[in-house]
Amino acid sequence: MKKLDDFRLKLGNSELVPIMIGGMGVDISTRELALVAAKLGGIGHISDAMAPAVTDRLDKTHFVKEKLKKYKYNKGNDDKSVVQFDLDNIAEATRIHVSKTMEQKEGDGMIFINIMEKLTMNNPSETLKVRLSSAMDAGIDGISLSAGLHLGSFGLIKDHPRFHDVKLGIIVSSPRALNLFLRKTARLNRLPDFVVVEGPLAGGHLGFGMDWAEYDLKTIVQEVMDFLAEKELDIPVIPAGGIFTGSDAVEYMEMGAGAVQVGTRFTVTKECGLPEKVKQEYFKADEDDIEVNQASPTGYPMRMIKKCPALHSGVEPNCEAFGYLLDAKGNCTYIKAYNEELEKHPDEKKIIVTGKTCLCYHMRKFGCWTCGHYTYKLKDTSRKQENGDYEMLSAEHVFKDYQFSTNNQIALPE
Repeated sequence: MKKLDDFRLKLGNSELVPIMIGGMGVDISTRELALVAAKLGGIGHISDAMAPAVTDRLDKTHFVKEKLKKYKYNKGNDDKSVVQFDLDNIAEATRIHVSKTMEQKEGDGMIFINIMEKLTMNNPSETLKVRLSSAMDAGIDGISLSAGLHLGSFGLIKDHPRFHDVKLGIIVSSPRALNLFLRKTARLNRLPDFVVVEGPLAGGHLGFGMDWAEYDLKTIVQEVMDFLAEKELDIPVIPAGGIFTGSDAVEYMEMGAGAVQVGTRFTVTKECGLPEKVKQEYFKADEDDIEVNQASPTGYPMRMIKKCPALHSGVEPNCEAFGYLLDAKGNCTYIKAYNEELEKHPDEKKIIVTGKTCLCYHMRKFGCWTCGHYTYKLKDTSRKQENGDYEMLSAEHVFKDYQFSTNNQIALPE
């Protein structure tokens, strides 16, 4: 019986263990988690989501405080169009986050960064260009383009000296999305080095509508591989979403996949950025505790544990400090939802906003418990202790369980 370690992912001249840990933001996929994957010969991700806030917490910078000080006069104003990110600060925060990671890298694996197009930051094109370029400047091995079609992203960095050096990939949920991306980037003479196909059981934002349950990852993966074969393109396809065991992964490798991307099982590792109390919520969640909703201001459906604080809150919009989801005109659907509730309940000291959540605030506070569909199975990967909590796992343990397990078995911590 084959195991995942019987396969290798070929990226250029490198042969890697075909395990990619997804880039979960905000700092859920930490530097430490990515470093473990690289040391063991696979690929680990960090995320650039809210990088200034992340470096403030980890590296004692003051980007959020400085931005709030600059725009504090606008607090309470519904018009956020004046609230702009300092591009030099975005560049510095990204360089710090990436370089601090790369300086510690050991082993034969790689470290990528996940960069979401939907972090529009009130200036979508310019801020995205800075985020991409700065990550490349700081020595990142690869970039996964996520949360959007990224039709112009390659064009933003086509003149960067590392444009043909850094491993660049796109996350899609259909062959149609991939086709649009390839057609748009064809004139640049630069194909993606890998394609992540994210299915409907993934965590966080989904590339589907609320009809997500009608789709199947294996079907989509096969459609993408057939599309690439028809175009005579040899690009590794990396399935993601709902791959819970090494045996699950092997099924995709035998279909012809280049690797698998996984995340859920690493949310309860010591190296994950979630607070320990939140990790226990992941362990204890049952299937009925998980939902796909439309609370995200991005417009994408999002899967999360439905008792998380983000869904029971009405925090005042704080775009002067954050504002990562403001569109090019300074709008965010949470601001609209908040103001509607405020108008309905003008005398209430505390209001509850239903339908939308302030994603910037709650992701920074680890209050938005995004998760994969099979989070309810996490309790089967550990041991329950006398106090009712579950034993925390190490990232190396989970990685090696994927790598070497057979027959859908899961190794419990020793």
